[in-house]
Amino acid sequence: MHTEVKPDEQVIAYQLPQVPYMSKDLVHGGVMTDWLEDDNLWVPATETVSFKPLILNASQGYYVNLLRVRRSGVISRHRHSGAVHAMVLKGRWYYLEHDWVAEQGGYAFEPAGETHTLFVPEDVPEMITWFHVTGGYTYVDPQGVAQGYEDVFTKIETARRHYASIGLPADYIESIIR
Repeated sequence: MHTEVKPDEQVIAYQLPQVPYMSKDLVHGGVMTDWLEDDNLWVPATETVSFKPLILNASQGYYVNLLRVRRSGVISRHRHSGAVHAMVLKGRWYYLEHDWVAEQGGYAFEPAGETHTLFVPEDVPEMITWFHVTGGYTYVDPQGVAQGYEDVFTKIETARRHYASIGLPADYIESIIR
């Protein structure tokens, strides 16, 4: 519910203490501009696939990141243990199992339990998508046999190793973990 402030009321901040043990706010400026251009913070997953974490929420089992792909073809085949939300910032992609295409400026919802194969078309030199991933992925072969997994904890470790390798202090990764 949204209540409107009456014109005669003073603009006053909330006066009571916040809930104890609450996580700190996390705000990133320039995510749609500066973050896309700054190559240092992209964490490589492969030679042509990388991610930039916005939040790694270990206490609730989700992460939000930007995924960048700089090649066409199959990127991964995976099954979700939780729901995924996606907004395409650049380029386009689709799943071989569906008839829809996620295009720049578009949004996609993927339900828990779904298995699909992410494909970037030949004419897309770079794809960047904002993903909110709840739970994790199990990477599978075409018959569904598990090949590996990824979740907030593997993301934390991958990002921690990368940031240490480029000389960022350990508190950088700690600042985006909740």
